[in-house]
Amino acid sequence: MSKAKKNNIDVQGAAIAVVCNDTGDFISLTDMAKKFGGDGLIYNWMRNRNTVEFIGIWEKIHNPGFKGVEFETFRNQAGLNRSSLTPRKWIEATGAIGFQSKAGRYGGGTYAHKDIAFEFGSWLSPEFKLYLIKEFQRLKDEENDRLKLDWNLQRTLSKINYRIHTDAIKDTLIPPSVTKSQASAVYASEADLLNVALFGQTAKQWRDANPAASFLITDHCSLGTSLHFSFSAFQLFSFSAFQLFSFSAFQFSAFTSCPPQRHRNHPNADPACQQQHEASQMNHT
Repeated sequence: MSKAKKNNIDVQGAAIAVVCNDTGDFISLTDMAKKFGGDGLIYNWMRNRNTVEFIGIWEKIHNPGFKGVEFETFRNQAGLNRSSLTPRKWIEATGAIGFQSKAGRYGGGTYAHKDIAFEFGSWLSPEFKLYLIKEFQRLKDEENDRLKLDWNLQRTLSKINYRIHTDAIKDTLIPPSVTKSQASAVYASEADLLNVALFGQTAKQWRDANPAASFLITDHCSLGTSLHFSFSAFQLFSFSAFQLFSFSAFQFSAFTSCPPQRHRNHPNADPACQQQHEASQMNHT
């Protein structure tokens, strides 16, 4: 359960406490009544038959555990001289959730859900109710603006973290044999980064140099190279920047020094490069 947040709004010169928690927004009836006389106004309001029916119907809509039998008892007695109903008595007898009774000198008193508090405001003064609704809405708008600001801040931090992530990859994992123009592919996409690291060129550069070849670079490399490519891709997309490649520096240089068209099983395979590739595979196993 999240911690309750307390705010104050100014309604026609009166400071009204508003508490926001998991069950909703609750407004201090004690602060509202203080402007017009005192807590006795709350008790007088709750003796009214229309009030008892209103808060009873509200509980039936929002509270599955509301005790309807006890509610009927209070409704039958409402308006009689002997009728006496307080928020605490209402809560204890019916299991109501629309009221909250808080103890304490500062911040204590009777709180009610905003729906009920607005109804009490109408009974006190229609003008006061309108200003109460206006100030309450202003408070909620400010809270929403803060949430949007927090979301934008988190988004900015995520972008910064991504840049730090890619900088770390560029500074520690890109081999010296990769040119500056090739290294710039780090900021293009993770896929281009892997192509540069494994094959020394991006997918676009491969297509431009081999227009008649298959679309994918991996179609023109050995099974071992493809497996390493898949494993590295999995690690990169898991954001494990410093565990991106599990193979040795010798294997890394072997892959970058032998372009795809020279790998084993290719029609123009280079015997020297094939031996180097097989040696790297043995070291890896």
